[in-house]
Parts: sequence; structure tokens; C-alpha cells
Amino acid sequence: MTPTATTALVLALTLAHHASLAAAAGPRVIIVGAGMSGISAGKRLSEAGITDLVILEATDHLGGRMRKHNFGGVSVEIGANWVEGVNGGKMNPIWPLVNSTLKLRNFRSDFDGLAENVYKETGGVYDRAYVQKRLDRANEVEEGGAKLSAKLRPSGQDDMSILAMQRLNNHLPNGPASPVDMILDYFKHDYEFAEPPRVTSLQNVVPLATFRDFGDDVYFVADKRGYEAVVHHLAGQYLEADKARNIVDPRLQLNKVVREISYSGSGVTVRTEDDKVYKADYVMVSTSVGVLQSDLIQFKPRLPAWKVLSIYQFDMAVYTKIFVKFPRKFWPEGKGREFFLYASSRRGYYGVWQELEAPYPDANVLLVTVTDEESRRIEQQSDNQTKAEIVEVLRSMFSGEDVPDATDILVPRWWSDRFYRGTFSNWPIGVNRYEYDQLRAPVGRVYFTGEHTSEHYNGYVHGAYLSGMYIRRRLMPNAEFQMTYMAPWR
Repeated sequence: MTPTATTALVLALTLAHHASLAAAAGPRVIIVGAGMSGISAGKRLSEAGITDLVILEATDHLGGRMRKHNFGGVSVEIGANWVEGVNGGKMNPIWPLVNSTLKLRNFRSDFDGLAENVYKETGGVYDRAYVQKRLDRANEVEEGGAKLSAKLRPSGQDDMSILAMQRLNNHLPNGPASPVDMILDYFKHDYEFAEPPRVTSLQNVVPLATFRDFGDDVYFVADKRGYEAVVHHLAGQYLEADKARNIVDPRLQLNKVVREISYSGSGVTVRTEDDKVYKADYVMVSTSVGVLQSDLIQFKPRLPAWKVLSIYQFDMAVYTKIFVKFPRKFWPEGKGREFFLYASSRRGYYGVWQELEAPYPDANVLLVTVTDEESRRIEQQSDNQTKAEIVEVLRSMFSGEDVPDATDILVPRWWSDRFYRGTFSNWPIGVNRYEYDQLRAPVGRVYFTGEHTSEHYNGYVHGAYLSGMYIRRRLMPNAEFQMTYMAPWR
């Protein structure tokens, strides 16, 4: 947006602000979605004096994809689980909220012993030295990829997939083929981005800004209040709460499924599934990019072609954390044993495991993660079928142990849920910086926020948080923000 256009927008916002106050005609801003980005955006607007707002949330709770669930007597996270990027040069904005303000129980994830915890399909583990050699080679290739990425033009026109970079570095030119190479490749890429290297953009994830800026450590949140407590805390700073700290502010309306957004030069009208109508000067859409790609919300008039294309070009990935409970433990525990891998000849088949004794003592619960096509396949079958597949894999891995049947299983279904359509966004090959700016750009009085609009941290909780924070740079009538607003989209 040019400075001239921005100045005109700021002036229009100022005039509209005063006009709406004088007419007292409904909320000035409607926020669609009460996840991290929507609640963060509401907080920033409130801090700027814009309190005439309504937040419409489709589900019966705050938090969006930060969601706790009681499983086997413990509170587990079926969505976001880690504070990713800690102990580096900059402070991850989520870390002090989790660790200091709310003091949520958290545990540093230890990946150091991975090389000695890679299991064969036929049982037992691979030789540690062999696995470490393959892992070291993969790390060397990634370092080469970072150097190559730094040489690419900022526009993104030279971008390539991570797989193409691997081929350029003479690393597995036909893609990982052996079970060990496949699971290490999966762990380094799919486990982080929920999509394979052939899909993911090199320039926008290597090096990964989250770890480059905030540090390499990640902390697993395991608190009975849930990771969603962070969202509740932020909401409580500007929405009315009762003595039990439950949000009771009428500006937050739950179970309001937005189905239509009409917009014009004079304002916006939002219709919900229960035939309620809300009018405002502006609307802030904080749904996932997966929802934007679906037919849940109809825009009238239809969004322009450039906006629709930018939405469809970006990826909504699927990352499924499956919790399985057993009557007793049969897996190794202790230092260097937190994570273990299953080197299947079928890439991504129940490959990454985490034992949870530290966060959930004596719960006898394992966590296995699947992504992408495996996630979609599993979502469409019964939990009993998934449980049977998991037990079969574990009996192959631990062939010398008496592996009992699982007593319970929890399989989240984010992809099938019409209010999410996936877990988080991934930057695919083929989307350059200009096209990404179009994804974040407003259309008239319709603005967009969410983790997918965080240029450097898309896919992360802190990305969702910061995308809401940046709303003040996009939708602020106050003169003190004009110079900031005139800065390029960030």
C-alpha cells in the first residue's frame, strides 16, 4: 500500500470512527474467531481505545486450536502443545506468559538421544553410529540449504522446495528411500511443518525464523488449566470476567457460526447460522486459512480474484497427535528416551513417538504423531482401527516385550472439523512475497489476521499472537499510529 493510499485510509478510519460513535450504530469492529489471533487483535484494539467490538466464535469455547482435553485422567493438548523457540537472542512473547505470568507446567523436550532410539520394523533398534552418520549428513545438507537460501532474491522468484535443495546438495537425489533415511527426513521436516520436503518452501523455512530469533529449545506444556489458559488470560485483560475468571462479557458471543460477510464502502454486515445479523464499520476475520478455503463463509460481493488466489495458493496442513493409554509401561524411560522413531518402509506411518512419564507420571500414555495424508486417512477410519494399527506397530518395535492391548485412544480430527479444516498453515513452494502480502491484505472493510498472516512465524502460537498484535498497524484511527501504519505489511 502506498503512503498516499495509507494516509487516505487513516483519514477514512478517523471519520468513520467519529461517525459511528455519534450514531451509536452497533459495534465498530466485528472479530470473527476467538482463537489466539482474534483475542490478541481484540486486546490491541481495546488498548487503542476501540472497545466497541463484538467477537463471534463458532464453537463453545475460547482458544481455537489451543485446546485441552481430559484423557485417561490427565489434561492433554489436542492442538498446540509446545512453546517453540526459547533461550535464544530474542524473547518469544509466549514464553513469559506461560512460564512466569501463568506459571503453566512445562517441560523442555529432549531430542538428544534420538540416534539410539530408532526402531526397526522387525524389532530392536538400529546401530547408533549408523543412525548418527545419516543424521549428521542430513544436518550438513540443511546447513548448505541455509547458505543457499540466503543467496536467493528476496522477491522469492528463485525459491525452490526443500527436496530440490536436497538434490542440489547430492543428498538422496531420488528422495529418501531407506527406512532410516525416510524417518529422519520425516522427523526433520514433516514433524515440524506437517508436509513433506517436496511441498515446503526452502526460502521461507530454512533457516527457520522461530529458532533463529528465539532459540532452539522447545517446551512441552502440560498443565490442567491447558495451554489455552494463555488465551483466557489475554481475553481477561479487556473482557469482563467473573470471580472464577470465566469470561462473561457480552461482547464475546460463543456458538455463533458466521456464514456470510457482506461489505461495502459504508460498512459490513455479518450473518450467523442462527440468522442473527451484526453490523459494524469493519470486520476482522481470524479464521484459519483452511476455513477461508472452504465454503463455510460466503463473502458478498465475492472476494476479488487476486485475494481468492492468494488464499487457495497457501497450504493448510494437518498434524495429528494421537494419545494412547495402556494398562502398564513396556517402553524405555529416562534421560535420552523421551522421543523414539519407527523406521517403517512406509513413510510417515506412525513414525514419531513421545513417552510422557515426566509430564504425566504413571499415566501410562504414549503420544504418536502423524501428518498430511496419514492424518487424513486416519481421520476417516474408526478409532478402533487406529488403535489396532498402533498396537501392531508397537508389537513390531518391541518384539521382545509383552505389549498389551491399548485401553483408550484419543484421535483429534482437525481436518474434518468445518471450523478449522486443519491444524496450521505451511508455506508451500510457489508462493512469493508479493503473493503472501496479498494473503494478508484487506479487501475494503474486511481485514484478515491469524497465524497464516504472520510472515516470519506462520504455523506457530507466537505467530498467531503477533498477527493480532500487528492489527494496530492496519486498523488504527489514532494519529500516533499513522507513521507505523504507513510502514509496509509485516
